[in-house]
Amino acid sequence: MRYAIIAAGEGSRLAAEGIKDPKPLVRVHGERLIDRLIRIFMEHDAEEICVICNGQMTDVQQHLREIIKNGLEGHTIPLRLKVKSTPSSMHSFFELSPMLVGQPFVLTTVDTIFREEEFGEYIHQFQAYLRQGGDGLMGVTDYIDDEKPLYVGTDGEMHVTGFYDDNSQHCTYISGGIYGLAPNAIDTLHRCMDLGESRMRNFQRGLIRDGRQLKAFAFSKVLDIDHATDIKKAEDFIAGKNE
Repeated sequence: MRYAIIAAGEGSRLAAEGIKDPKPLVRVHGERLIDRLIRIFMEHDAEEICVICNGQMTDVQQHLREIIKNGLEGHTIPLRLKVKSTPSSMHSFFELSPMLVGQPFVLTTVDTIFREEEFGEYIHQFQAYLRQGGDGLMGVTDYIDDEKPLYVGTDGEMHVTGFYDDNSQHCTYISGGIYGLAPNAIDTLHRCMDLGESRMRNFQRGLIRDGRQLKAFAFSKVLDIDHATDIKKAEDFIAGKNE
């Protein structure tokens, strides 16, 4: 399985709230965000992990290059690094896309926090859906703690019917920012870029526009680290204190 991590944001809100480390190096439950994802991906048969960080994150670049050279916790990591500043997460995805051509992959952002056991089931269902001819399995949650959630329409069998900026469609779920995608998703990404679109939610709408067959996988919770207070929430969640 191939994995990709967008770690290109500046983490300006965290910095404004007194967090000195760049977001990928923020520790949650004793583990850096970027290291946590790399470890989890390696536990789920990562053949390659592709990461993008911005040009200003010299500490992050150094940390990732150290992992490429010396591994992580005694394990060799098949890590590929792209360093480039981009205006949006979709542009970061586009910069990673040459590394992702031709094989299915799972993409997420560096600050995505989820239960590890649920992620294992997600990977199992993603692989099964690919064998059935599906194009993507989108991680979703009914836990809403996001300033601008992207609502995900689903039918009774969890097929994705649309992506919405508001809940006028009475959706149960919002996007968790975890995307398992077939190789044809790269074609949709290029069409979105040609149209001048940006943001990952526009890419997701592009998948629907292109007729991709998507299903949703419900995580109990997915958290993002946008503010200093989110770190404590994530630590409690990982420790099982806020079931």
